[in-house]
Amino acid sequence: QVQLVESGGGLVQAGGSLRLSCAASGSIFSINTMGWYRQAPGKQRELVAAITSGGSTNYADSVKGRFTISRDNAKNTVYLQMNSLKPEDTAVYYCHCSLWGLGFDDYWGQGTQVTVSS
Repeated sequence: QVQLVESGGGLVQAGGSLRLSCAASGSIFSINTMGWYRQAPGKQRELVAAITSGGSTNYADSVKGRFTISRDNAKNTVYLQMNSLKPEDTAVYYCHCSLWGLGFDDYWGQGTQVTVSS
């Protein structure tokens, strides 16, 4: 059994910053890719950023230069530092992990709301 627990969402004014955290716990042997997705009302869930176990990163074009993803492998935790936030960043943000536990599976967090006011 694996759980992903997210924290750090909230309400911020445009131009502000937030930092999201996601900690994985449970029967984990190793974590491959960790990432963040988001889903705005009426839109499909989209990839925001991802990071491999080796530290390679991938970002959506819309957040490049503003968001930074990082991870602490010792703590099985992934972070998303979000700067220069825009109203269009408003969404529910979901943590995602691909990991080896009892098998190789994908896991999702419960989601955390990020609201950026103009």
